[in-house]
Amino acid sequence: MNLFNVSSDGGLKKLDEYLLSRSYITGYQASKDDLTVHASLVKPPPSDLVNVSRWYNHIEALLRISGVSGEGCGVTIEGSAPATKEAIATPPVSDSKDSVVEDDDDDDDVDLFGEETEEEKKAAEERATAVKASGKKKESGKSSVLLDVKPWDDETDMKKLEEAVRSVQMEGLHWGASHLIPVGYGIKKLQIMMTIVDDLVSVDSLIEEYLTAEPINEYVQSCDIVAFNKICRRYIICRTCELCEHPH
Repeated sequence: MNLFNVSSDGGLKKLDEYLLSRSYITGYQASKDDLTVHASLVKPPPSDLVNVSRWYNHIEALLRISGVSGEGCGVTIEGSAPATKEAIATPPVSDSKDSVVEDDDDDDDVDLFGEETEEEKKAAEERATAVKASGKKKESGKSSVLLDVKPWDDETDMKKLEEAVRSVQMEGLHWGASHLIPVGYGIKKLQIMMTIVDDLVSVDSLIEEYLTAEPINEYVQSCDIVAFNKICRRYIICRTCELCEHPH
């Protein structure tokens, strides 16, 4: 298994990405593969590479406390000579109590069990923000709405009424097919289909602030919602109207 040239900034960044979802170089426990990569690093990685830093500090702590016994798969570092057995051998645990005490002080800042530090949490949030910003904006839902538009009386000019209704234009609103339906006593109502983007158009506001407000209320007495159906992909989930031009 070949890994990146960790002596370069680009290689360290690749290693940081590689360790984003891994605790160790290979497998589920520290092994000689981790020691091989650790030995190839001439100095501790910069703190802004949070995944490499987390892994590096963890291996450092294991070497000071208990060592590493896993055999691993055998890795080679790109651009580096294969590590010798001496280079990746586990250092012996110090017999000096003073040394152990000193090491313990250093270990207080080492997270041996993978708990996120503040730096790691911040980096994870920044990655999530970057992914969200680079991804496609989620498409807003759409709905198909069938309206009954009622005139004042039988003397209302229905052609002008429809023109007044269709004159309402706004982002996310598209007027569709329409026809006149007899109500009685010579009065007809306009039944009209419209398609709206849910996040942009409120049907209640459309009726109250436009269709039944001046100057359109000169022709329109009231508006009723006959059918309100969510549009699924390119199809309308609707069985209540006769004006849909889409397959059901």
